[in-house]
Amino acid sequence: MVNNRELDDVLTALADPTRRRIVERLARGERTVGQLSDGFTMTPPAISKHVKVLERCGLLRRRIEGREHHCRLSIRGLTMLSTWVTRQERYWNAALDRLVARAEEDA
Repeated sequence: MVNNRELDDVLTALADPTRRRIVERLARGERTVGQLSDGFTMTPPAISKHVKVLERCGLLRRRIEGREHHCRLSIRGLTMLSTWVTRQERYWNAALDRLVARAEEDA
C-alpha cells in the first residue's frame, strides 16, 4: 500500500530539476555532497538543502564519515513511486481494454 503523503513528498522532490539530476548522479554510485555539487552553479550548502529534501522523502540515504557526508540512493522512495506508477498503468490499461471492447460491441 502506498502512503499518499509519502508519495506526495517523493513526487514533490522529483519535480525539481536539480534534485532529479542528483538522483541521476547517485544512480551511478555513492557520492559525497561535495562531489554532488560539481557541475552545478549553486553553492554546496544549496546542494545540501536539496540532499535533505531527498533524504526526508526516502530517495537518499546519508552516511557521515568525519566531515564528509556520503550519499546513495535509497530503494524505499523509488519502490513507492514504482508501485504507484504500476498501479496507475494497470488501471488505465484495463479502462482502455473495456473501452475498446465496448466500441467493438457497438460496431
